[in-house]
Amino acid sequence: MSTSSAVRHSPIATVNPYNNQLVREFPPMSREAVDNAAQRAHHAFQSWRRVGVDERAALVGRAARLLRERGEELAQLVTLEMGKLIGHSRAEMDLSARILQYCADEGPGLLADEPLELDGGSAAVVNDPLGVIVGAQPWNFPVYQVVRFAGPNLVLGNTILLKHASNTPQSALAMERLFTDAGIPQGVYTNLLITGSEVDRVVELDVVRGASLTGSERGGASVGAAAGRATKKSVLELGGSDPFVVLDGDNLEHTVDAAMAGRMHNMGQSCVSAKRLIVLSGAFDRFVAALAQRMRVLQPGDPADEATTLAPLSSDRAADKLSDQVLDALDKGAIAVVGGGRVDRPGAFMQPTVLVGVTPAMRAYHEELFGPVAVVHQVDSDDEAVALANDSPYGLGGAVFGSDLERARSVAHRIDSGMVWINHPTSSEPHLPFGGIKLSGYGRELSSVGFKEFANRKLVVTMPADTPITDALG
Repeated sequence: MSTSSAVRHSPIATVNPYNNQLVREFPPMSREAVDNAAQRAHHAFQSWRRVGVDERAALVGRAARLLRERGEELAQLVTLEMGKLIGHSRAEMDLSARILQYCADEGPGLLADEPLELDGGSAAVVNDPLGVIVGAQPWNFPVYQVVRFAGPNLVLGNTILLKHASNTPQSALAMERLFTDAGIPQGVYTNLLITGSEVDRVVELDVVRGASLTGSERGGASVGAAAGRATKKSVLELGGSDPFVVLDGDNLEHTVDAAMAGRMHNMGQSCVSAKRLIVLSGAFDRFVAALAQRMRVLQPGDPADEATTLAPLSSDRAADKLSDQVLDALDKGAIAVVGGGRVDRPGAFMQPTVLVGVTPAMRAYHEELFGPVAVVHQVDSDDEAVALANDSPYGLGGAVFGSDLERARSVAHRIDSGMVWINHPTSSEPHLPFGGIKLSGYGRELSSVGFKEFANRKLVVTMPADTPITDALG
């Protein structure tokens, strides 16, 4: 069932997915305004890079404190714009504040010069900023995605042009205001109210030195190509179809609870959601029954109401796409143990769904399912579980559950992905690197690794003034 609103509005607008009502819209920026913003960011970089790293970090720390103070206000705004359960929005604010605090506390040390041994002199790798970096961010975590990109780059000394998702413009402006209020100088962090079709042109501007995108593989391929044509660094975190491997039925209730958390956080609208549940035969029937029972009791309602357990998806269009993917599977022989369609009420709601019997002939086998739909596969061995886990164009995260830790680690090491968690759903912490391989992108965010993605890791060699000059190649 489609409940699409007939309201015509700007492509950059807040539309409440709970009732499909237009809340506020914004005109896209003109090309001239965008180009002027890029020039201001370039000029701001010349002075920002000379601000001491400790001072830059202190300002990011101030932003962390402001985020904690404004956490409830921002959580309510995120829930309004993209429909997240209010409890999930509050959890996003907490993680985001911790990321900014990590950047403030650990950034100066992570960016310190790295000495190297050199006979007769000294050498070091110096982590210099590159310049203006474009960040294109998605709607599913409107605050977390921003700070994951912006925090490290601000401490490093880069300046930022932030293009947020077109359906979360108020969250985007609130984050720009937060950094400004924290004392970040004008031009260092600039929000661009533009559509996705404008991003490639911004990446190719002469003053831009790099680009980071979190989003679809289509968007990532476009931005990566634009950056490549201009010989600029890019980092891409794209889609995922993460495996969740269950090796045994030990502690099954706990494992099913973990599967629910991994699949249903943010209503399954996360790149690292547990999207393909791969269960060994001995536990399969009990696992499916327990998962279906948990799904069946979820109740749709206003996501701002703490009693609601089933939130809408981000938009009616997103719900229609997911419904089409499920119907394709059902038409080709899959079984919906629970759910299987849209919720018969206004808003972008999809029934919590558990699918079994999904085969490679179905869209649900290879495509990313962005919503409250779990595909459960039955396998007979660890080898079969690994083969199925790796039979995907994606390679972002993954999880392995089992009481035998040595066995679980053996399976985890064989999964082709950027991250694997054992006995916990794939998650995110400030000090742990985040990113994937294959169509899930390249590069890493967060941790010491992510801090240096947009650094010029410059070698500086110092020799005594009277050092004999030899052939440069030895």
